[in-house]
Amino acid sequence: MSAKLFFQAIGKFTAGLLIVALLLFLPAGSLSYAQAWLFLGILFIPMFGAGIVMMIKNPELLKKRLNAKETESDQKTVILLSAVMFTAAFIVAGLNYRFGWLVMPMWLCVVFAVVFLSAYLLYAEVLRENVYLSRTIEVQEDQKIIDTGLYGVVRHPMYMSTLLLFLSMPLVLGSLFSFAIILFYIPMIIVRIKGEERVLEAGLPGYTEYKKRVKYRLIPFIW
Repeated sequence: MSAKLFFQAIGKFTAGLLIVALLLFLPAGSLSYAQAWLFLGILFIPMFGAGIVMMIKNPELLKKRLNAKETESDQKTVILLSAVMFTAAFIVAGLNYRFGWLVMPMWLCVVFAVVFLSAYLLYAEVLRENVYLSRTIEVQEDQKIIDTGLYGVVRHPMYMSTLLLFLSMPLVLGSLFSFAIILFYIPMIIVRIKGEERVLEAGLPGYTEYKKRVKYRLIPFIW
């Protein structure tokens, strides 16, 4: 573990926490937005813990996860649109709280918080199974096909977990309007998966055969 990696990780974590908090509490006009505090807790506390574990046990994986610079133009567009989508969803959730649009009961937000944490555990399992995971689409040196565990069920379990995370996120915040915005993630993730598979088929030996063995990309028996 290097000091540079440590400060890079801490810097990105702190910046992410501050940005999300501002996007939620400023539109809400109050720090009494309980669902926002709940969301910040279930998002950033496990994230901090996972970062510490990766920093100690697998700093190379942490380095890959911190790198978000895409090289393909279509994937750059997906990343940009995702950033716009999340910004809009957080702002609308804050406004939803301020003006009381379609208020969800707190108990239901807690239920979706459990769904969110379950998806987080699924994401952690994917990280454990696949040491080649990166935030950018690429084929790494000496990369091998992973076809055990969740990768024997669907070809992209990481995206399956992020789909659950992102769809439950606005419901933890108590905003059905934000949920409608996050639905745009579905076509974005489809574009990203198709682009990733083109790269993997071209550069990763055995990936075509793997696609024949594991037929579903994201959701078993559906797609």
